[in-house]
Amino acid sequence: MIVSSIDLTRLSPSRLIPVIEISDVAAAVPLAEALTEGGIPVAEITLRTPQAVESIERIRAALPDFRVGAGSLLNAAQVRRAADAGASFGVSPGLTPQLIEAARASDLPFIPGIATIGEVLQGLELGVERFKFFPAGNLGGVATLKAFAAPLAQTSAAFMPTGGITLDTLADYLAVPQVFAVGGSWIATRDQIAAGDFAGITERAAQAVSHVARLAAA
Repeated sequence: MIVSSIDLTRLSPSRLIPVIEISDVAAAVPLAEALTEGGIPVAEITLRTPQAVESIERIRAALPDFRVGAGSLLNAAQVRRAADAGASFGVSPGLTPQLIEAARASDLPFIPGIATIGEVLQGLELGVERFKFFPAGNLGGVATLKAFAAPLAQTSAAFMPTGGITLDTLADYLAVPQVFAVGGSWIATRDQIAAGDFAGITERAAQAVSHVARLAAA
């Protein structure tokens, strides 16, 4: 089984994955609705708060077509919790055999984090094809991804850079052929969510989607 076997078109037609931190479960469904209205019916809810799992459950119950993933998965138990909550996919900042095996056992499409080619090769050996490149900004960003491209050209590895990416740098990342999506927190920030600024989140989502569409048409 390929662990990260994900229908990428269905996951995120815009190639954008908002990375979300939720501290109030009451914000979960309005947030998902705001992103959907802005053209991004997908999000990664990080398990950095105690409210994350219930937020995933609420979104799944209210908006079954919304692709809600679980992020910041650090161990096998969290992978199982994410799958039990109904997460559409899982994301981790790192890669270990235990995480991969837990994702496989839970039948959870999984995107582990990598920072080196050695980690990519380990992941490929374990049946992974999609990787989170994290923290992208601190690891050389686009330049590093381009450097990865030549030695990995004969493999099926593809990347979702996350960390330090903004609307201004989005085009450079999406221009790398091996990038299947971009993760980012700028579309729905912690402050916006806390303030209930869902109209602002919709606006930012729509702006990002329009930006991607213009890049594709260029």
